[in-house]
Amino acid sequence: MAMHKDDPSFLGRGWPFPPAFDPHTGQVMMVQSEEDIVESLRILMQTRPGERVMQPAYGCRLHDLVFEPMSGETRAAISVAIERAILHFEPRITLTGITVQDDDWIEGRLTIRLDYRIRATNTRNNIVFPFYTTEGTLVSERPVPAG
Repeated sequence: MAMHKDDPSFLGRGWPFPPAFDPHTGQVMMVQSEEDIVESLRILMQTRPGERVMQPAYGCRLHDLVFEPMSGETRAAISVAIERAILHFEPRITLTGITVQDDDWIEGRLTIRLDYRIRATNTRNNIVFPFYTTEGTLVSERPVPAG
């Protein structure tokens, strides 16, 4: 099956998380291309290493840093954890920048902005990932492109 040169599905296609179903057809709603990459990054950031039985190394150490005092050292450790996770588990992108904002740290929210380039298309993108540290709020909103 030949792929049309304007068909972005070569970047990937998969289930969203949590899975969603079309109410009319009952079929799984899929994400693809850039949306699949954003979904993959969100899942990677929310997964603790060791959570996946068949892939125990998969994940990002963000949860390990939750109770550390917010300092330049902690922000650097967060950046390194993200860089390593993306380097090992998201080969479709090249990370070009990480910004960690702790303005809402006392309220239990850390905002992480990832700037990246999609390797196959050389397209630049970014997402803002809200990371919640307070109990009962680890279910985060979806990352959104930062204008």
